[in-house]
Amino acid sequence: MTVFKTFIQILKKNKGIVILYTVLLLVFGSLNMQNNQSSIIFEAYEPDIFIVNEDEEVGVTKDLIKYIKDHSKTPEIKNNEDAINDALFYEDVSLVVYIPKDYNKDFMDGKNPQITIKKSQTYYSSLAEMIVQRYVKVATIYQKSIKDESLLIEKINETLGQNVETNITTQIDTGSLKRAAFYYDFASYSFIACLIYVICLIFTTFNQVNVRKRTIISSYNYKKYNRALLLSNCLYSLVLWLFYVIMSFIIVGKAMVTINGTILIANSLVFVICSTCMSFFIGNLVKDKNAITGIVNVVAIGSSFLCGAFVPAQWLPDFVKTIAHVLPAYYYINTNDRVALMEEFTWETLTPVLINTGILIGFSILFIILANIVSKKKRKIG
Repeated sequence: MTVFKTFIQILKKNKGIVILYTVLLLVFGSLNMQNNQSSIIFEAYEPDIFIVNEDEEVGVTKDLIKYIKDHSKTPEIKNNEDAINDALFYEDVSLVVYIPKDYNKDFMDGKNPQITIKKSQTYYSSLAEMIVQRYVKVATIYQKSIKDESLLIEKINETLGQNVETNITTQIDTGSLKRAAFYYDFASYSFIACLIYVICLIFTTFNQVNVRKRTIISSYNYKKYNRALLLSNCLYSLVLWLFYVIMSFIIVGKAMVTINGTILIANSLVFVICSTCMSFFIGNLVKDKNAITGIVNVVAIGSSFLCGAFVPAQWLPDFVKTIAHVLPAYYYINTNDRVALMEEFTWETLTPVLINTGILIGFSILFIILANIVSKKKRKIG
């Protein structure tokens, strides 16, 4: 009870640092939610296409012009090169189509006449170009076997008029789940920073020479002493984790009540336990309070950059990800990223998640063993 009371007193004096890292998480988490809103509603876009026709508007030429106008917007521009170039430069038009003289006659004769285009630098120009190319490719294929122009146009329109039915095969809101995964990825930084800072500060207090000597000469067994400290740390960690989970419901929303959200929450709990054990081990090593800030920066920020909390893991070089394998945060974030895209919950899909969880538990056990070894050696008065 004495250990626990001392723990609480030290925590109260340093609650500002916990608030600081929590605010960082909430600010960056909220900004990400606002900047990455997604929707499953798709809206067709009609690009601006200007047509310069030097042929007679009959037959295939007429049908091509009609097809382009039906699938695009036709802006009013003066038919001269200066006006056209200005329109392309100022992005008033995405594509300019030049239909050459005698295009219809040469096309029906199988001479493969070429349509010239000019396009802007916008990505809409690619869509506009696809519209023109689609008609020309279909028309060219039919022209090789159909010589009757009326029948040819009929077949072209029949093919181009076919619609492909699109079905949404996933029932999960992947956008919300990705935002949830980002929140918990970034939370790894706050978890590690808050835990290492507070726990190391508590250990430096308990490891002061006078306090340590009184503890050593007492009948208090070092394992029981460590257990009391570890339980106090676990209680603090649990409260911190619970608060972050509640905030995730507020920031992310409904995605947290799905199976995916539940796995994210459970994964964060395992990671908090592992981080607590890691902080417990580091706390046994630290002697100087002035070194704590440096340790937090190295471990928390280093883990976040290497493991994908700040920069998505898929954007990191392979050698960085290889190095990250020695850090617990890598397996935690890897699980988050997998869960964000998970649609089916089978043994095959959950196996990597269970492996990552097992590795985090293994890290936790290792840190506890190392902490006990260090603590036992430090009890010897040199």
